[in-house]
Amino acid sequence: MRKLIVIFVCWGLSNTAFSLPNNQLTLHLVGDSTMSNKPNSAFPERGWGQLLPQFFNRKLSIKNHAANGRSTRRFIDEGRWSVVLSELHIDDYVLIQFGHNDQKVEDPKRYASVEEDYPAFLHRYIQDVKSKGAIPLIASSICRRHFNENGELERKLIDYAQAAKKVALEEDIVFFDLNQISCQFLAKIGEQQSQQYFIQVPAGLYTRYPDGKIDNTHLNVIGASKIAQLFVLELKSKKHPLFNYVYRETL
Repeated sequence: MRKLIVIFVCWGLSNTAFSLPNNQLTLHLVGDSTMSNKPNSAFPERGWGQLLPQFFNRKLSIKNHAANGRSTRRFIDEGRWSVVLSELHIDDYVLIQFGHNDQKVEDPKRYASVEEDYPAFLHRYIQDVKSKGAIPLIASSICRRHFNENGELERKLIDYAQAAKKVALEEDIVFFDLNQISCQFLAKIGEQQSQQYFIQVPAGLYTRYPDGKIDNTHLNVIGASKIAQLFVLELKSKKHPLFNYVYRETL
């Protein structure tokens, strides 16, 4: 009898171990450096996708495919998109956020015109995800911290944000206007207070930045956590199914 019990227990554990990963929902993140993982803890930069898992329970797996310097064009041309597609399962979610590097007209490997190339690439991403039975989501690029001489925030990515919104409407998919939301947040707290969310490194602190570093595009851990929180709050306001996986005490 004891042997029989052991056999049933072991079979049950084995069956659970192999079935859980296949049943676990996955959110794939696709984007640039503002979203990507920064594994070197000795440096201050963080992507908001790197901090996103702290808001979710273990029933949701988050895979961050975002990479520094990538645009809609370069992410495909380098083969990164093919890797993402190979990992997709039915009902997985894919959040796509590009724009910062698509603007770089001086770099043909990254540049994607806001009138034609950028929307065309986004349409391709969406159709590829749908073909896998997965669910595409689009987010606009987070705000750059650029205040003019009058202390007013300038919207440097609004044209790409509007193009992303238009594509999402055309494809009838959920759109997260993180550009609008994050710009509103920065404008509200102002030029001085907003410094704490970005890379503002004094000289002599990091060997990588011996002369210091002022970076109004990339986030530190505080900024990355804040953007992740803003995304989660958008899930809540939209009553999106992914909000069911959020640790409520984190908000």
